[in-house]
Amino acid sequence: MSMAYPVEGPTRQGLLSQGNSRWMKVPVITATFWIIKILSTTVGETFADYLAVNVGLGSIVTTGMMVFLLAVALVIQFRTRQYTPWIYWLTVVLVSIVGTQITDFFTDTLGVSLYVSTAVFSVLLIVVFTAWYLQERTLAITSIDTFRREAFYWAAILTAFALGTAAGDLATEALGLGFMWGSVIFAVLIILSGLATRIGVSTVAAFWIAYVLTRPLGASIGDLLTQDRSYGGMGLGAQATSILFLVVIIVLVIREQLLVNRHGVLVKGQKAHGGKVRDLLWAGAGALAIIIAAGSITAVQVAHAPANAANASSSKASHGPLGDLSSFAQINDDVTAKVKAGDLAGGKTRVKDLETAWDSAEAGLKPRSPSDWGTLDKAIDEELTALRANNPDQASSLKAAQHLQSLLASL
Repeated sequence: MSMAYPVEGPTRQGLLSQGNSRWMKVPVITATFWIIKILSTTVGETFADYLAVNVGLGSIVTTGMMVFLLAVALVIQFRTRQYTPWIYWLTVVLVSIVGTQITDFFTDTLGVSLYVSTAVFSVLLIVVFTAWYLQERTLAITSIDTFRREAFYWAAILTAFALGTAAGDLATEALGLGFMWGSVIFAVLIILSGLATRIGVSTVAAFWIAYVLTRPLGASIGDLLTQDRSYGGMGLGAQATSILFLVVIIVLVIREQLLVNRHGVLVKGQKAHGGKVRDLLWAGAGALAIIIAAGSITAVQVAHAPANAANASSSKASHGPLGDLSSFAQINDDVTAKVKAGDLAGGKTRVKDLETAWDSAEAGLKPRSPSDWGTLDKAIDEELTALRANNPDQASSLKAAQHLQSLLASL
């Protein structure tokens, strides 16, 4: 979908002709823009999960690293005097990660309800827009040409990502949307927000509504590709999905970089990157490349493990509200056995496998029954806390492991 900029405010060429000291700092809104934006959102989700879960850095360390990198990227972005694609899109990816981590911190660590966090971030976004308008008398995307306007712009983007995460998770859990239906529904809503401008809806409002919705759309697509097939996904995993999306992003951003001159102005024509048709072709090629690559990888995986897929499919129907929990129960049985034998170090090592498997499956399990998932998640946290204490106690660790064991059996 191609959504045009609002027409109010100075044009990029007007700024240049007037000798303005700061040029436009954001890209033209085209189909390529939306493709890169959605892919950046997905990469932000999958790469953060990969660092926190697969690499084992944990959410706190991952968040700290990403906040630092975002601060560095923003400094570079603010110091540039024109739109520089690679800097801009690197910043967007990092904002995506940090925005997601902020919402997850409130939800998973502080236990704040998604209803509350969605309402809070909605109010914060309204506050940002209100302050922006009162200060600048415009919210036009074409007017991001001063330091203060750019500061408001990035504040709005960060808040929009946090809101998109909370609202998307709320919709997924409250409505029980699967990954496929979630992707379709959020994509349709984005298209409708663009079409709404044809019946008089403000292009500024339509842009930001679509921008917020790209976060749950990107997350749904990411979960669809990364989650195991037993949870309704395609089983590509976070690493393969991140690499695939990152390659497409790099190709499209390189094209953007080649189409702007040293003033951040398009070299080939003043319309969408050499023409709307060419832009649509590049955007479509990027999307098609992902579909073909993801389909090919999935086909290879299915061909090599047809029995496992069939077993997973049948076990889902014969178990409780969260589906088949036998893999988690098996790992916890191992932990329990090691703790009983007094091998607390071995139990601590093995419980890491439980943490990784549980976190990786969150997107597939939690929407099925948020309350049951929350009960198990709390019990797993208690077991992790007991075994990772500075001086772990066998009795406390065994009690936590057996408590989780009974919960897994009951579900």
